[in-house]
Parts: sequence; structure tokens; C-alpha cells
Amino acid sequence: MQDAPVTSPAPKKLSVVIPVYNEEATVQELIKLVVHAVLPAHLDKEIICVNDCSKDGTGKKLDELPALFPGQDFKILHKPANEGKGAALRDGFKLATGDVVLIQDADLEYDPDDYPRLLQPIIEGKADVVYGSRFIGEPHRVLYWYHTLGNRFLTGFSNCFTNLNLTDMEVCYKVFRKDVLDRIKPIKCNRFGFEPEITAKIAKLRPRLRIYEVGVAYYGRSYEEGKKITWKDGVKAILTIIRFRFWD
Repeated sequence: MQDAPVTSPAPKKLSVVIPVYNEEATVQELIKLVVHAVLPAHLDKEIICVNDCSKDGTGKKLDELPALFPGQDFKILHKPANEGKGAALRDGFKLATGDVVLIQDADLEYDPDDYPRLLQPIIEGKADVVYGSRFIGEPHRVLYWYHTLGNRFLTGFSNCFTNLNLTDMEVCYKVFRKDVLDRIKPIKCNRFGFEPEITAKIAKLRPRLRIYEVGVAYYGRSYEEGKKITWKDGVKAILTIIRFRFWD
């Protein structure tokens, strides 16, 4: 049986929210891909970049964007202190004016060519939230076995508490109808705990949301290339999953 269509009107504008920290080498190339990403003809786009107090030349690279891509709708926020990905997204969500909000990392690990498949379930009225997944058939770079093991464990652990059947809770690509995002209590986790927190909160919303998952390509980085997440973030994610199931 197919899901019933939503009563909300078809989306007219996409907000791409990009938290950025020390990505001087990649951010302009990533933004170029976002600017040229193929979208349905009726869908406008704004790009929201939140500079999380980068210590390299990221801020300058971001300030050059309006001149590099004239006509593109940019919102650029420079935070006075580094707080983490979750805090940067929280600030970016406040600036979003689109009907749909999509999260994009700035490190070239995820490909904006995947936007059409991520947006399709929402545009067709089948979904309220769409998660990407690195584990259901799309190309991905072969890197760390223990990262894959950790991701699968955290996803399974999260599923036990949310009663969802996701395959990749920690994925960057998450897409929300803006009216759904507005119903979620403010994000409290400032760093990588954002992923299990937002997942727990959408699972609790009633009436139950229609959550879809689509395969996305993944071009992961090594630590030598700038990867930031560590095993400590995995431990914090476990505690966050428990926290937002029972005490928040």
C-alpha cells in the first residue's frame, strides 16, 4: 500500500545548509557542485554556509562566493567561536527560508549529484524526511573497516531505541520538509551528537513521520586528508542515543 499524499503544497525552494570548519582547500569546489546541482525547474535554491570559526582561510573563501557565483542566493554566517557541527546546523536552520532543508558537508565526501534522488520522495509527496545511505548499493571509497563497523553498530543501536529500520543513521545527507523541522525541539548537541539526536526527535514526532532512505555515493577522506570524526565521537553518540530516548 502506498503512503497517502501530504496536504502541504509542493515545495518551491530548497535550503542547502553547509556547516564549514577548516575546509579552505575544498569549500569553493564543493559550492561549485552545489550551485550546479540539477534540480527540478520549479525549485529555487539558497545556500547557507555557517563558518564554525575556522582557523585557516575558510572565511575568506566563503566571502568570495557571491562574486564567484553571481546570481546565486547565498547566506554566509561567521561564528565568533567554534562550537561544532550541531551548533552550526542549529544556526543554519534558523536562516533557512526554503520549504525543504538539505544538510551538506563541505569536505567533498558527498556528491550534490545525488540531490535529485534525495529530493524525489518529498517532491512526490511520499516522504516528510529523507536519509541518504552509504550502505545500499551506491559507489563508495574503500577506507576503514572499523568505521563501517562502528557506523553499523551505532545505526543498529539507534534503531533499537527509535524503532526505525535505517541503514545509515550517521550519514550527512538528511533532508526535511521545513514544516517538520520547525516542529522539532531545538537541537541541543553542539557536535557530532546531532545525528542521533535529530534521529531520535523525528522518531518521536506524532503523527508518525514518513521517513525514506535512498542510496548515495560516498567519497570518504582519510585522516591525513582531513577527516575529523574519531572513536570518541562514537562513544558520545551511544550516550546521546540513550539520553534522547529516556531523558529528553
